[in-house]
Order: sequence, then structure tokens, then C-alpha cells
Amino acid sequence: MNDRQHRPRPDRGDTAPDGIIEGRNAVIEALRAGVDIDKIFIMKGEVDTALGHIASTARSRGIVVADADKRKLDGMSRTHAHQGVIAVAAVRAYATVEEILQRARDKGEPPLVVVCDELSDPHNLGAVIRTAECAGAHGVIIPKRRSAGLTAVVAKTSAGAVAHLPVARVANLPSLLKQLKKEGLWVFGSAADGPTRLYDADLKGPAAIVIGSEGDGMSRLVAETCDVLVHIPMKGKLNSLNASAAAAILLYEALRQRLGS
Repeated sequence: MNDRQHRPRPDRGDTAPDGIIEGRNAVIEALRAGVDIDKIFIMKGEVDTALGHIASTARSRGIVVADADKRKLDGMSRTHAHQGVIAVAAVRAYATVEEILQRARDKGEPPLVVVCDELSDPHNLGAVIRTAECAGAHGVIIPKRRSAGLTAVVAKTSAGAVAHLPVARVANLPSLLKQLKKEGLWVFGSAADGPTRLYDADLKGPAAIVIGSEGDGMSRLVAETCDVLVHIPMKGKLNSLNASAAAAILLYEALRQRLGS
């Protein structure tokens, strides 16, 4: 069990209600205090000792550091004095994958985990977390890069589910899926061209359900690592669903099977 769960949460200091921390000193202090930070944006072309220190410290802690132009930073800024750097804080601490699996063991249930492959829209991620919590999933796993994180928008869209369902972040999804397989989980990927109809898949046992990104679906390596690719039957003229809607259908099919109905 990760011992950070037993430590008091650090004071967020200058963190705004929407999780925005801006200005060099404020971001440095947030890093020093151990605030859970999703991502740090630094203005392109800025060469400065303080910004270099922020970037190197963040990267050493596994925090994503991204270049941003002045227009993007100005749009994010609440104080209009961002000094070339803005951090986005997580609304709660991330869990570990082991903590998610332990949650299933503690409940005496076969693990049901949702893996989001680069969901960049925070509203979609929040909706997936909300549905996962309602359907009895034990946790959600997201990648560190090219994904929304546990921001205030995600928390709001989840209708409070982020307070009840652990969310983990990993550096590499294919490696994560291989790890889950070693733990005895079957990995089911949602794909429009998947050869297995959703309702023919056995979701009663230990399972990870992979939901692809809004535009491109699952990445090639993630899809190749799945045990089973399933498709949701379509009767209309369109051939795809919103990512959060697809997640809801898969999760509630898993719940239906687990309830034996």
C-alpha cells in the first residue's frame, strides 16, 4: 500500500479553485510542498534559470512539462501575471495500479478496471469516471501524456466520483496492460472493427476495459496488446459513439453479466 495515503495532504497555497497555479514562485513552492501536479506549461523560447529549475524538478518527479505559446498561457491565466509558467494541480492524489487491484481483493470481487487511451477531453474523462464508479469498477487508469488529468473540470463532470474511485496514471499503457495480464486480468479493447460482438464477450471474470481516444480510438500498440477486441452493434447510419457513451455500454454489460442477469 502506498504510504502517501497516510500522510497529510500538503497545503495548496496559491492554488485557485480550478487548480491553476501561476507565477514562478508559486509553482516552485507548489513543487516544494509536494502538491499533486498534472502538468506544467512553460512559455516557448523562454530561457531562464528559474524556469529551468521548475522544468528539471518537475520532470524528475514524473510531471509532464509542455511548451506553450503566450496566447495559451494568457488564456489560462487568472492573474494575468503568469511569468511564463502555469501549473495545473490535480484535485486529488493519484492512486497506484496496485491500490486499484487491492481494492478489488478487499471487496472479494474480480477486478474491473477501465483504461483510457489518451482521452484528451476532460468532460469525457469525467463522464467515464462517473460511469465507472456507478457500475462498480474498481478504478480507472490513464496515461501521463496526451490525456486529461484529474483537473477541476474532470472532477465537476464526474459529479464527485473522483472522491470515491481511485484513478492511477502510468507512463506506458502497453506495459500497463501486460502487467494487468500477469495479474490475471483479461484485456478487452473497444474497437468499431473488433471481431467479437460485445454481447458475446465474457466480462464476468477479472477484466480491464480499454476505451480509445475521441478521434482515433486505441493506438496500434494498445490494440495489439488487448486479448479481445469487441465492437458495439450499431443499427443506425453512424458507426461510432462518443467515448464516454461507449464506456457506459461496456461497463454496464460487464455489470449485467456479473449480476447474473
